[in-house]
Amino acid sequence: MTTTHTVHITPQAIVLDGARLPLHVQGPDILKEVYRQRIGNYPKFFKMDNLCRLGFVASELLLQQEGERTFDEKGRVPEARMREDRAVVFFNRAGSLDNDRAYQQTIASPEEYFPSPAIFVYTLPNIVTGEIAIRNRYCGETSFYVLPAKDEAVMRQVTAQALTDDITTSVLGGWLEYADDAHFEADIYIANK
Repeated sequence: MTTTHTVHITPQAIVLDGARLPLHVQGPDILKEVYRQRIGNYPKFFKMDNLCRLGFVASELLLQQEGERTFDEKGRVPEARMREDRAVVFFNRAGSLDNDRAYQQTIASPEEYFPSPAIFVYTLPNIVTGEIAIRNRYCGETSFYVLPAKDEAVMRQVTAQALTDDITTSVLGGWLEYADDAHFEADIYIANK
């Protein structure tokens, strides 16, 4: 297994293949700034929860590094580019806790009880793998593992396991954690057989 591209995102910085991107903001706005500067063609971005935004921006940066990207009028990869050979495998410790807290606020008070379906959709961490798969027309494995702590050995083992079938040739994966607006990290990569 070889890693071809990496991205590391925190509230303070974005480092893509070892080079720090120039940014004018910090915190959660870092994701919106990079989306507007370097991506900007996927209207669903502003409907996503923070974990999805983090994974989406990180994956888009990696895929741009990989080569030329083309999209249809709806901001999707053309159907002819459907891929069965790429898996999406992420890990974190908090699951979708940031969004779970937001949803809890919509149901906590009997006087202001208003469950939000738009928030509820994102109360599972694997939604981010689905968003990335839909955007890029990946038909391979999509998995999200919640671990007690960031464990590089376990992550390498699971990623390597995803590459053992006859179809999968690469994995977009790694650590993707959004605990709150001050504590988030994407440490993801593209790994090839």
